Formats: sequence, C-alpha cells, structure tokens
Amino acid sequence: MSITGHTVLLLALGVGAVLWRPDGTTVGAWTLGVVLAVILDAVLAPSPRQLSILRKPTDPVRIDQDTTTVLQVTNNGRRRLRGVLRDAWLPSAGATRNRHRLALAGGDSVSLVTPLRPTRRGDRTADRITVRSLGPLGLAARQKGFDCPGTVRALPAFPSRKHLPGMLAKLQQIEGRAAVRTRGQGTEFDSLRDYVEGDDVRSIDWRATARRRTVVVRTWRPERDRRILLVLDTSRLSAGRVGNVPRLDSAMDAALLLTAIAAKAGDHIGFVAGDRTVRATVAKASRTDVLARVSAAMSQLDPTLVEANWRELAAAITAQGRKQSLLVLLTPLEPAAVSETLLPVLANLAARHRIVIASVADPELSAMADARDDIVAVYSAAAAEVALDARRRTANALRQLGVAVLDEPADALPVALADYYLALKSRGQL
Repeated sequence: MSITGHTVLLLALGVGAVLWRPDGTTVGAWTLGVVLAVILDAVLAPSPRQLSILRKPTDPVRIDQDTTTVLQVTNNGRRRLRGVLRDAWLPSAGATRNRHRLALAGGDSVSLVTPLRPTRRGDRTADRITVRSLGPLGLAARQKGFDCPGTVRALPAFPSRKHLPGMLAKLQQIEGRAAVRTRGQGTEFDSLRDYVEGDDVRSIDWRATARRRTVVVRTWRPERDRRILLVLDTSRLSAGRVGNVPRLDSAMDAALLLTAIAAKAGDHIGFVAGDRTVRATVAKASRTDVLARVSAAMSQLDPTLVEANWRELAAAITAQGRKQSLLVLLTPLEPAAVSETLLPVLANLAARHRIVIASVADPELSAMADARDDIVAVYSAAAAEVALDARRRTANALRQLGVAVLDEPADALPVALADYYLALKSRGQL
C-alpha cells in the first residue's frame, strides 16, 4: 500500500481544526479519521492483480537513436481501475516519459508507449513494472510489481553512414567502366574493343585481331564474390579515447562503412573480433543481412584490459577459410604492441592474404608536436615527435612486409578505408 499527496493535504487541513480547538483530543481525532479513511480507501481500491501486461518485441536500434517499447495492458476484472504504471529500465536504455496513467474499465485494454534512446551498446534490459491502483477517495493505492522482461539491442553508432551514398556512386562508376586495364587476379572477361595507346599488350586478343584485321584487346571488369575479412582488436589499446570516443567505437564505424559498400559490390564479408580470446565471429552471412549481423556482433563487444593474442586471432582467421582475402586489421598502431604481438604472425598471414591495417590516429599528438609557446610546450612537443616517429617507423616496417597501413583520425578513417577498397576494385586487384 502507498499513500498519495491527497493524504498529506488532508493531514495539513487538520491544522485548522487544531487552531479552532487546540487540544490533544482534536489532534488525535483528526489523525485517526485520516488513518481510517486511508485504510478504507486502500481496501476499496481494485487489486492490481487483475491486470495482465504483455510487452511487444522491440527492434534493434543504433546508439543515440530513438525507439519505443510498447506494453499491452488489459483489465481482466470487472471493476474500473484507476492508477499509475511505471515502466522501469536500466538508465543506459534512456527511457523517458515512462509513467503512464491508467483508467481501465473491466475488460478494457490499452497500449502504453515508452520512448527509449540507448546510450550504450549491447542489450539494454527492462527492470520491473510497478502498478499503483488508486482507491475511490484518491488517498491510498494498492501497489504491485510485475516481471515483464524486455530488451532493446543497442547497435554501435554509424556516423560515417553519411558517406555511403557518395561511396556507392563511386562503386557504380567503377563497375560501369568499359575496361579495367590491369589484367590481374581478381578480374573477369567483359568484352572486346579496339586497341588504344596505353593498353597492356598482354590483353591483345590475337584471334579476334586476325579476324578483324585491326588490333583488338580484351577488357576486364572487377570480379565479384571476393572475400573480405574484418578483424577487430578489442584489447586494452582499443579502450583508449581519441577525443571523447574510444578507439574501438571509431574502428567499428570504419568496419561498418566498408561492410555496407562491399556487400553492395557483391563481395563476401567475414568478421572476427577478439583480444586474448575470440569474442565474436560472423561467417557465411548473405549480402543482404551481413551488415545487420556484423552490427549485432559488435553490439556485444567492449574493450578488455588484456593484451591481444594475435596467434589466437590468426587461428580464427584461418578457420574462416584459406582462400585469398582482403584482410582488414582494425587495430591501434602502437609500436610496442605491434612488434611484440602482431609482427610474429603477420608474415604468414601476408603470404596468403592482402592485408591492410586501419588504425585510429590521435590528432592531439600532431597538435602537441607543433606547439612551441613555452618551455613546457617544447618538452611536450619533443615527446610527441618521438611518439610520432615511432609510429612512422612501425608503419614503414609493416609496408616492407607488403602490408598497407592507414593511420588516420577517427572521422577520416572510414573514408580512407573505403577509398582503399574502391581503389583495389578499380585496378582489378580485388
């Protein structure tokens, strides 16, 4: 049972009675009358047990986007029920306006909508539903809690989605070209055309040339059904913040943009995430649902304060298949971590796959290196230069192994990675 503000107001009105007859009998009589009225009101209040509550499923939503959860409340009793329902959620679910007034006659049903705006990835769950059924006097209420499970899956943010139309337009231009000059692995025959200066002589079709008595070349178009494998590092280095965003979130954004473009291009996408152990995998996803599956897998990931075990991750990469792939390693380009954990396994991976490392750079390092205002800034600039030089030397060492390195700020990394992929497509190298 609970009391309402009306009960407090009724007790306050007793001050007037005390002023009219200031003695203990008046105070006791007034208080007793209020208590009896409250008890009577609570007894006459309809039982909340006569309600049945059903929660409808809630679709996944990206962080900081709006969605709703819907409760279907039915009064199975004969008496009219007035009161309040509170739909409680975890704070990170971002539930607002979750208190709903009820006025249900016997047999009536109503849908109650609670807005949600999740602020953290993962499954955000509902707590208990609390119903207060008011008595006819409005002084007291009978209260009951209901277990009505509910979950909204908060997917990782995808701010680079705004670049998707432009990237898809580039992809259409690449696929619509009459010829791709490179006759390398990853292309397929398209058509014949007359030779023009600059064409690769290896693409000349001698039989067609003999028939037409003019030099004819074969044209090639980018091959579809290529394999792309995204490997997301969730070790302690991914927890570092660049600006106000963890490196892991920025890497997810880049991976999602590449996934969307590659799926549209007709390529197959796999996904592996882990640190000391493998945390999530996506394999054999269709092109129509791969973005949703990768997003769902990412939603359950958080940085783990351990070092990455690249031997374990390399085994997971091999388990996805030995066919040559574009291997995208989304990992911080930290010299010590790369040399100790990644380099020992990189040579074997590079022998079978084309590898690109996508890392989130910190613009604050460059800004610190350029500052020379006072003696403290000079020392800070020297430390920043040392750190930047170590990153450059690490990147050069990786490039000597045939690994492409993209070390870009968080807002530029998704576009840089997508441009790299489209460049491979345009040259017929993928």
